[in-house]
Amino acid sequence: MKKTILLFCLQSLFLVSLLAQEPVNDEVNTVIRKHGLDQSQVMDIASWITDVYGPRLTGSPMLDKATDWAMKQLKDWGYQNVHLDEWGPFGRGWEMKHFEMHCEAPMYFPIIAYPKAWSPSTNGTVKGEVVYLNASTEEELEQYKGKLKGKFVLIDTIRVLKEWEDPLAKRLTPEELLDMANAPMPVKRPFRRMPRSGRNFYRTLRAFLYEEQPLATVDRSYKGDLGTVFVSGASAKEGSATDEGAEVLPQVTMAVEHYNRIFRLLQKDIPVTLSMEIDAVYTNPDGMEHNIIAEIPGTDLKDEVVMFGAHFDSWHTGTGATDNAAGSAVMLEAARILMETVKETGIKPRRTLRIALWTGEEQGLYGSRGYVQKHLADTDNLGNLQNVKPEQEKISAYYNLDNGTGRIRGVYLQGNDQVSSIFRAWLDPFKDLGATTLTLQNTGGTDHLSFHAVGIPGFQFIQDNVAYWSRTHHSNMDNWDHLVGDDLKQAATIVASFVWHTSQRDEKLPRRKMEEVEEPAESGSN
Repeated sequence: MKKTILLFCLQSLFLVSLLAQEPVNDEVNTVIRKHGLDQSQVMDIASWITDVYGPRLTGSPMLDKATDWAMKQLKDWGYQNVHLDEWGPFGRGWEMKHFEMHCEAPMYFPIIAYPKAWSPSTNGTVKGEVVYLNASTEEELEQYKGKLKGKFVLIDTIRVLKEWEDPLAKRLTPEELLDMANAPMPVKRPFRRMPRSGRNFYRTLRAFLYEEQPLATVDRSYKGDLGTVFVSGASAKEGSATDEGAEVLPQVTMAVEHYNRIFRLLQKDIPVTLSMEIDAVYTNPDGMEHNIIAEIPGTDLKDEVVMFGAHFDSWHTGTGATDNAAGSAVMLEAARILMETVKETGIKPRRTLRIALWTGEEQGLYGSRGYVQKHLADTDNLGNLQNVKPEQEKISAYYNLDNGTGRIRGVYLQGNDQVSSIFRAWLDPFKDLGATTLTLQNTGGTDHLSFHAVGIPGFQFIQDNVAYWSRTHHSNMDNWDHLVGDDLKQAATIVASFVWHTSQRDEKLPRRKMEEVEEPAESGSN
């Protein structure tokens, strides 16, 4: 019995000593909690970004207005070196001035639909019959030759809906978090060889449609119902729709219920006539774009930097609330909390704290990749490391938030097991806020990857999904009303603490071992 107790005590002391190796400043955390939880401004920040300055499509005038607001706010909080960091060329922007769509026959009803970004204006109101293009081969396309001009062309089949019996909003369960915590080291993902037949026909279909010149192509997204429409960008005849002078057909995504109704009418051989007007302008004449950068200078380690950020741009149908005013508001609020903490405690960060708000993320992480290529490392078109620059060694970490309004539940370590004990010490003080999980797993699709790819410790936080994928992500319902205030307060508080403690360490965060870039067996262009 005594041996068992002694062994337990030794194990406990060993665990305590491990945690003690990574100091946590409880005094600073108390101040951070006060400003982050009790005196939060995060929802007001989010309202400015969404209600006043949303949506924020890359290259659009509204993004420029939002950028001016954010820079002024950072300066008012006392940040230094507030500036725009140019990247590009991105190409032309786009702004929707007016849009409406109606069914005119065999009966009238207003249609819920949105033009895809970079769709051109129509010549006032246009009216035409609807045709369903039922073809999956080049031979089947021939039956429509010469028959699509002046028509609205449906390009998707009907989508059968199922009534919701499960909740739309979900949070991570203890079982799911345990699975994440127990996940093994991620393995290197092989290059995927996509079947070429589907891609080849898509190119053929696109060329055929541009030859036929219909009034518009109409689709319905693969998800969404009850009036929620998921919309992104239009495709051009050649290249990208953002290219100056690119030819782009009007392209519309319709609410699935309205799409299905029209489709069923056509199946009954009942002709359908639609009317539509798009008034849109192309913007951003110089083709260049900008990220927002601001800093709190460090002290004895001021040449080293802790970065934290989120993407500031959005799509165009909602106001870009959960994607990604949520992340941007959290990072701006974390910036405010950090400045208030410095003022209240008198303790200055050892390393320079640098907030970055990225643009062009929705089109391919362009802003963060542009920043990395300009300042930190040479990369190829896929973001793979080619050569590091001197400043790369000075970045201790980059923290990112971009998975909606959900509270932070932990951190994706991106296979960097060396930071596990450090992050455990920093995360434990926030167990009461539901943040407990560290996973070796990778997560993708957002700006931390630009830093991770060039050897800098880049991290995305684990978040509750809430209704991100089911309702708000890239949809017309992505508005301020679907932000959860308590979640964003919690997230800003934890981010501020992580940034602060990273700045105060004697050493930069440990880095994962870089692997050589694996070349694909064969290249395939779209």
